[in-house]
Amino acid sequence: MIKIAPSILAADLLHLEDEIRRVVDAGCDLLHIDVMDGHFVPNLTIGAPVVADIKKVTELPLDVHLMIENPEFSLDSFAECGADFLTFHIEATKHADRCVQRIKELNKKAGVALCPATPISALEELLPLVDIVLVMTVNPGWGGQKLIPYTLEKIRKLADIQKEKNYSYKISVDGGINASTLPLVLEAGTDVVVSGSSFFNGDLQWEK
Repeated sequence: MIKIAPSILAADLLHLEDEIRRVVDAGCDLLHIDVMDGHFVPNLTIGAPVVADIKKVTELPLDVHLMIENPEFSLDSFAECGADFLTFHIEATKHADRCVQRIKELNKKAGVALCPATPISALEELLPLVDIVLVMTVNPGWGGQKLIPYTLEKIRKLADIQKEKNYSYKISVDGGINASTLPLVLEAGTDVVVSGSSFFNGDLQWEK
């Protein structure tokens, strides 16, 4: 079954608890939290203390997407604050295997993300090890962007590898998901759909 993970990047942060309640009431499966450091991506968002506060008001699993440089230095703090999934960018660290192993040691689900122009081959060795592969269908850093069409082929290739090798990872997509693009990413083989603007603006009605 397809899982839905609204991104609080597009939520009203002044009324975050109410926004989280909307996510729960909509029957969504995960809460996607974008952590940006102003270095790996130009934007700057929330840190571990806010994740800890979010954990206090919801039982939904927290899908923490680390758009930060050197994520290996932050894994422990986000795990301690309540992250259930920790996803780092393959482009942001020289020690990707170490990141995956540390996430597993922390008893969390391990995810690896790749930007639109990063080939699947960059994380080939990690595919048997991770729980989630997050395909960025826009360039990371801001919400409200349009899906980049060539990323659909990347989803298809990951789905083919998943079936051919019998790997257990789930394919997540993030960026530009709306009423027009949702059928495209689902057809390509997506397992987890991340949506920010379309969910919180009410432009997309989820039918699981």
